[in-house]
Amino acid sequence: MSLPLLALTFIILLFAGYRFYGAWVARQFALDDEQVTPAHKMKDGIDFVPTRPFYLFGQHFSAIAAAGPIAGPILACQTWGWLPCLLWISLGVVLIGAVHDFSSLAASVRHGARSIADITREHLGRRAGMAMMAFIWIALIYVVVAFADITAASFTSVTEELEGVQINFNPGGAVAVASVMYLSLAVIMGLVQRYLNPPLWLVTVIFVPATLALAWFGTKLSNLMVLDVKMWGLLILAYCAVASLVPVWALLQPRGYLGGFVLYLALGLGVIGVFFGGYEIKQAAFISWDTGKMTGMLFPFLFVTIACGACSGFHGLVCSGTTSKQVDRESHIRPVGYGAMLAEGFVALIALVTIMIVAQDEIAGLKPGTIYGNGIGRFMTLLVGKENLPFAITFGAMAFSTFVFDTLDVCTRLGRYILQELFNWPTRTGAVVTTLMTIALPVYFLAFAEEGTWVKFWTLFGASNQLLAALTLLSITIWLYKARRRIWFTLFPMIFVLVITLWSLGALTVSNLRAASGMNTEMLNALSAAALIILALFLAVTALFKFRDERKAALTAEAV
Repeated sequence: MSLPLLALTFIILLFAGYRFYGAWVARQFALDDEQVTPAHKMKDGIDFVPTRPFYLFGQHFSAIAAAGPIAGPILACQTWGWLPCLLWISLGVVLIGAVHDFSSLAASVRHGARSIADITREHLGRRAGMAMMAFIWIALIYVVVAFADITAASFTSVTEELEGVQINFNPGGAVAVASVMYLSLAVIMGLVQRYLNPPLWLVTVIFVPATLALAWFGTKLSNLMVLDVKMWGLLILAYCAVASLVPVWALLQPRGYLGGFVLYLALGLGVIGVFFGGYEIKQAAFISWDTGKMTGMLFPFLFVTIACGACSGFHGLVCSGTTSKQVDRESHIRPVGYGAMLAEGFVALIALVTIMIVAQDEIAGLKPGTIYGNGIGRFMTLLVGKENLPFAITFGAMAFSTFVFDTLDVCTRLGRYILQELFNWPTRTGAVVTTLMTIALPVYFLAFAEEGTWVKFWTLFGASNQLLAALTLLSITIWLYKARRRIWFTLFPMIFVLVITLWSLGALTVSNLRAASGMNTEMLNALSAAALIILALFLAVTALFKFRDERKAALTAEAV
């Protein structure tokens, strides 16, 4: 099958999934625009801000689309071939990932924009809620550590996306300068919207081209901000702490909106490359069920390696942490929740294509960011000419870094929300203290760990991320069951993801214990994996007892 035909089939599947299955799922929640959403009910101009759906979609999309849907499919294709990856992304995103995201957003909106952990506490009990909060917080720490290290590495003079490319500027410095200017531009946009309130189309026409122009300015000022990886890592975490505390209109909303357009452009370049680039598929469709390594078994590691491209528990945190506080009407939940996840599935497809069109011997030793950046750069040369390949690949590198960078401050804000709920500390002092608590461990890791340590956290991040999705679906299934609504569309995906992720976490625990020597990274990974397994099993058992109790209550009511 040709590449354009594969891509067209995938796109048709996404549209059909949204039009038919997504609409059916939405009907199960009986969305009603007459209901007052938390954004209006608790409007405070800081966290609770009613937001137009197109604007919110861009912010939400840029928050959920980070390194996962890019690195995951590329790594998985190298290990098992492109066909298993494409099948999991296609079916997973429609039947599991988008259902998870939509359900998380709908549940949070219906519960006063509370987090998934708080919803779990309401329907499974206080202990289950505490266990869910602990699980989420550990998962967030892994996200912040891994993504902050990745971003810091992209800001140095040796960026993986541009290895071997001859250029006359500092590539890492270009990414750093462009990223700092991008954040500054977002703040300016937020102030303009807040105090001048121009129409959205005018803001878009002015600020979106300005965002894209920053890639060019970055190459001209590439020596302005040259620091080492550790310093950048600490500065990024300091930014995350500040960004977690400022009102959403001042940074999170405008940054997310602009970041969304960077994503749209990357996707547009991907479409151009797929349909008009004339590329052929050079990778094997299928390699092996088991490549012989601990994480080389297709079952269960294919699913947790691709992770965010098909299903991501982190998305549920975004849905119930920041996005649910900004939903203007309930009818907006479907395009934002279900639609943005389908768009992320398309991001995963484009990432997969960037490796499918390259022969195996051409990517030997290259990292996923390198492959993706080079691929987007090649697609961009169809518009700007092959003579501009170095600049085009630079844009690919900046796009990759932007995707990761946009997620970091959202993670920190979510960590703050979780701890504030846990300690019932809604004051401004509580916000500051819980923010510092959230970044304390990442600061320690980035200050003392070896450069590139994030690689050792990545597989565990993927497994814990999808296990969180399973636990989120578990809580939502209990809520739907208590409300006497259909549950199979959340129950069956939950069971599948729960089994796969517990399987992979068990294997990771064993492998890390074998490699551990003292309290090193492997031992920390092993202890974290074991803790996540225990928390997940506790929640699953609690849910089973809750099902039993609700079943008895229903039978008693029928008998009466």
